[in-house]
Amino acid sequence: MKKAQSTLINMLLSLTVISVVAAGALALVSAVTAEPIAQAQKAKKEAAVKAVLPAFDRIEEVTIDGVACTKAYNAEGTMIGMAVESGSEKGFGGHLGVMVGFDTEGCITGYRVLETAETPGLGAKAGEWFQQGNKGDIIGKNPANPLSVKKDGGDVDAISGSTITSRAFCEAINNAYQIFQKGGNE
Repeated sequence: MKKAQSTLINMLLSLTVISVVAAGALALVSAVTAEPIAQAQKAKKEAAVKAVLPAFDRIEEVTIDGVACTKAYNAEGTMIGMAVESGSEKGFGGHLGVMVGFDTEGCITGYRVLETAETPGLGAKAGEWFQQGNKGDIIGKNPANPLSVKKDGGDVDAISGSTITSRAFCEAINNAYQIFQKGGNE
């Protein structure tokens, strides 16, 4: 039996076939997983909205300056709060995404970290550090005067050993408040 010659044409054909098969497999995996991933992200955002706002009877999805927001209403149709999806690119690990809830006066009712690449054990503590009852508690504060860490002259306790993440978190909250100011007053 004659062995196939290692020619440029044979190598190019082999690489082309391998590339087409690999691209097809990747496209198939992407098509199969796209919907479950989208549903999981939607469920995560819905859970975050429920966690950061007081009990509500109805919600309305709105976009303000390109930012996804959710307005919450009571049974009488009065707006009781607004959740704003926000973020900062200045985290130690890059993007830090949060969902922030505000009451109608602009006070923070809650927050949830949606996405982070912060250092485990340090910056990743942002999900708990700033919650009510913890050292960096921001719940109930009104960021009309922008939030900042104590090291920068503010009144928010930074996460120990993670000032960069704490600054990014404050920036994300302040960004959310700016969007709330544009659409939260009905």
